[in-house]
Amino acid sequence: MELIVAKFGGTSIGDGEKIKKAAQSIVNEYMNGNKIVVVVSAINKTTNELDKIMHDSTRGNISDKQKAEIFSMGEMTSVRIVSSAIESLGVKSVRIDPFSELWPILTNNKFIESNIDFEKSVKQSQKLLNIVEQGIIPVVCGFLGKSQSGHITVLGRGGSDTTAFFLANSLNANQAIIVTDVDGVMTSDPNKLENVKKLDKISVEEMIDLSIHGNQVLHSNSLKYKSSSFDAKIISYKSGSLSDDGTLIVGPSEGKMVSSFMLHPEPISVVSVVGADILKSHGLLAELTSILAKNKINIYGISTGKNSITIFVDKKDVIDAHRMLHSDVIENNTLNSLSIGGKIAMLTFLSPEFIETPGIISDITEPLRENNINIVEISSSQTSIILFVDWNDGEKAYKLVKEVLK
Repeated sequence: MELIVAKFGGTSIGDGEKIKKAAQSIVNEYMNGNKIVVVVSAINKTTNELDKIMHDSTRGNISDKQKAEIFSMGEMTSVRIVSSAIESLGVKSVRIDPFSELWPILTNNKFIESNIDFEKSVKQSQKLLNIVEQGIIPVVCGFLGKSQSGHITVLGRGGSDTTAFFLANSLNANQAIIVTDVDGVMTSDPNKLENVKKLDKISVEEMIDLSIHGNQVLHSNSLKYKSSSFDAKIISYKSGSLSDDGTLIVGPSEGKMVSSFMLHPEPISVVSVVGADILKSHGLLAELTSILAKNKINIYGISTGKNSITIFVDKKDVIDAHRMLHSDVIENNTLNSLSIGGKIAMLTFLSPEFIETPGIISDITEPLRENNINIVEISSSQTSIILFVDWNDGEKAYKLVKEVLK
């Protein structure tokens, strides 16, 4: 017997027939002996319609408290309909909204895009287990929260995904299932490319990057609550079965979704290649990196300028890399010269919170400036920041930045 948290997106309960199919898939799993907690979004496009009506009628003259209350109506309608559909199939169900004493998602007092109070919500969510143990299927509003002062709050777009993963985490569920209108995570957007394929599995880290860069299947915020203690998958409502394979979300690699700080244990060095208008030379970067790849030299970073390309490699490989690339410099009319750098420390900082933290780069670099630590190079993505500093400053820089981010 497993505990499953199943979240149904707006399109998967978009009309009466889809709701009936969703209810049947829930009851089928229940009849197989599993315990189920259901999370539902607003019925397809309801939130967008409420938002438009609200804007047109008030012209923006409305408080955040009023907005949250209006937005909540979509999910509060969904739980009532879905719970009723489950009971129509002969299984006891109860709808859980912010007015229920069983409501599990407690937040701060921010009405819009509120943050979950993790410890209080974990404790409160245990009440759902009592319901489940009685053979009752709770249907919980996604997207919503309740503030410390008892008011309705909203978690922001994709909040139903967040609700589902949080509950799977806090209830020690065996599985979280995201039911949506696609078969799973695809190799690319099927609306833009032909012959795309469904992935059998994808890592949490990859899913975060995909979500941040425009993939709409799953919201990146929800993955903060994905732990390795429960499985997760994305499936289509079309099969009418929660046992559908879909795409498995694997990880996270470190066991739980926390920030990762690492000082690379061995020194790094650089090879810098210079030439006039180097960036205008088509295929040059591929040419240089291919030379190193063929000789099994790993690249840790690349920095480009108008007249230079700097490649970061292991210090132990830099002499070989210098020799190999020098042969290319001699043969390539675009390139003029190259040089080797000294010992460099590489610091890597990974966190899904970076994307929502304005000024994070300045927060990290300011203590280094105050301690006269020069940054050789810095690179960043939506979820990671990599710093290169002098090897002798590596330990100190690591401790300073970790203190900022802890």
